[in-house]
Amino acid sequence: MSIDPYKALGLTKSATADEIQKAYRKLVRTSHPDLHPDDAGAEARFKAISAAYDLLKDPETRARFDTGEIDATGAERPQRQYYRDFAESTGSPYQQGRGFDAQGDPADIFAEILRQRTRGGSYGSQRDQGGYSVPGHDVKYALEVPFLDAARGGEMHITLPDGSSISVKIPQGARDGQTLRLRGKGGPGYGGGSAGDALIALTVSPHPVFRRENDDILLTLPITIDEAVLGGKVVTPTIDGPVTLSIPKGANSGRILRMRGRGVARAGGKAAGDQLVELRIVAPPSIDDALRDFLNEWRETHAYDPRVDLLNEALS
Repeated sequence: MSIDPYKALGLTKSATADEIQKAYRKLVRTSHPDLHPDDAGAEARFKAISAAYDLLKDPETRARFDTGEIDATGAERPQRQYYRDFAESTGSPYQQGRGFDAQGDPADIFAEILRQRTRGGSYGSQRDQGGYSVPGHDVKYALEVPFLDAARGGEMHITLPDGSSISVKIPQGARDGQTLRLRGKGGPGYGGGSAGDALIALTVSPHPVFRRENDDILLTLPITIDEAVLGGKVVTPTIDGPVTLSIPKGANSGRILRMRGRGVARAGGKAAGDQLVELRIVAPPSIDDALRDFLNEWRETHAYDPRVDLLNEALS
């Protein structure tokens, strides 16, 4: 039993020619067996929508179907006894030639070539393809990139379903959510058309030490009590390796020191971002007698209360 062509395309009889074309294009990409090899029902669906589009895309055959002169397969209905002169045509009266005119829509060309392949057509034949070549479709991939590789640049590989791999160059300063385009690494072209592109969506992994804000690198640096009071030079990690940072005397927790040019390199040869170092005073894991005695004596001889201003403002 033939399927109603309007139902096959998910449309009603009031559908416009543009709506018929758009529905067909969409269904070609979601039902073609070559694009969905694991879908057992794809081939049957594709044949149904191709037959439906063949009938409805031509205003004349569509009108004949709507008035009941032909059925959903394009065959004449015997009870209507409808005859036409087809002396110069061959095959079914509703089928069009397989070529495309010079103004053919690329989306229709792509769909038609896929349909020909399903019906046993040849991609290499100019007669089948109407002299057209169609570029391959783009293929999307997702790639998780380590934080430092994204900041400094690097190279990774993606393993394809057939076991082969493609190399992906991670640009310096790559961002989370950025998409890279690899020309010619997508689906194959048709009729001699160029291959599509591979679109690589990047996800940057978090780092246990570094954080990123635009092109700046953020870091929380623990310092000891004596380093905070007396100052000194401490080794500090950066995305390019450890460097020496000077801690000013009397530094407090929360103070931010700027290390210029130690952030992420900017595109176009511009100066790199900075590294912002937030200081955090950390008490020793155990308090020995000497430190305890010293602090007790210091407390008795120094009347310093860092909360005075805070309390006054809270009560005002």
